[in-house]
Amino acid sequence: MRDTRESRLLLVLLIAIAFALITVDIRGGEDSPVDGARQAAATVFGPVEDGVSSAVDPIGNAVGAVRDSGDRHDRIAELTRQNAALKAKLGSDDRNRSRVRQLDSMLKSAGAGQYGIKGAEVIGIGAAQGFSWTVTIDAGANDGLKRDMTVLNGDGLVGRVTTVGPSTATVLLANDPDFTVGTRMEKTDELGFATGQGDRPLSVQMLNGKAKVKKGDRLVTFGSQADKPFVPGVPVGQVVRVDPSGGDLTRNIYIKPYVGFTKLDIVGVVVEAPREDPRDTVLPKKPAKPKPTPTVTVTATPSGQAQDDGADNGNEQ
Repeated sequence: MRDTRESRLLLVLLIAIAFALITVDIRGGEDSPVDGARQAAATVFGPVEDGVSSAVDPIGNAVGAVRDSGDRHDRIAELTRQNAALKAKLGSDDRNRSRVRQLDSMLKSAGAGQYGIKGAEVIGIGAAQGFSWTVTIDAGANDGLKRDMTVLNGDGLVGRVTTVGPSTATVLLANDPDFTVGTRMEKTDELGFATGQGDRPLSVQMLNGKAKVKKGDRLVTFGSQADKPFVPGVPVGQVVRVDPSGGDLTRNIYIKPYVGFTKLDIVGVVVEAPREDPRDTVLPKKPAKPKPTPTVTVTATPSGQAQDDGADNGNEQ
């Protein structure tokens, strides 16, 4: 349409009519004379609007999804954090339960042997000097510890105290090559000297070359003069190999120590020796031997053979 005087007048007229209709519609409220026209327009343009809305909604939904995803991500992160904390707590509880079991076992052993002990925790492995098998414990002179005291746990002999500080002490473990302890065989009372061999079984030199020793025999500490460095009756280990005597005055055997030296945690230092030698009372009870199960053998007789035998017997009659 050309920009003429008539077209401009028509545009002004249409604008005036539009304003007049808007004014009438506002003043009429629900009884507005243009309400019917509005409804008709809604009927015509409603489907179009709905289609446009459907086309636009996925974008809005995607934005909402991203927002919700962020919320869910935060929630997942929180749940993950709570799960990790719970696992840590469970792990801590498992560790605490394990330590309670260790402490309970050690107290039972100390009670059986009538040892007065000072409980301690292993806080360090190894020592500054050399490559010896040692651990550091969190008890020292302030706790009544002295050099050459026996160290044990619920399983048996751990070692002996070598260095004492105000609040810590160094323990030489029984599997150290420089460690030697007098031993006594269960029941037979045969004596020997056990020496550490690192991660291998302890080597025991029996004083009696003709001593009868077999695999599975158990040994305890013999004890030292004035109970230092070793008190008597502490379980040492179990025989796993016996060398032939060969007519020598002494005999070598090898024992697996009861204590796991690579997983020490709770230990006890014997600060008061027993009044009497506990002998073998600290050793755990041996498991009962399983009773043999009686075996019943049933021999089946073929049915055909039984019938033949019956027929033969009938003929003989």
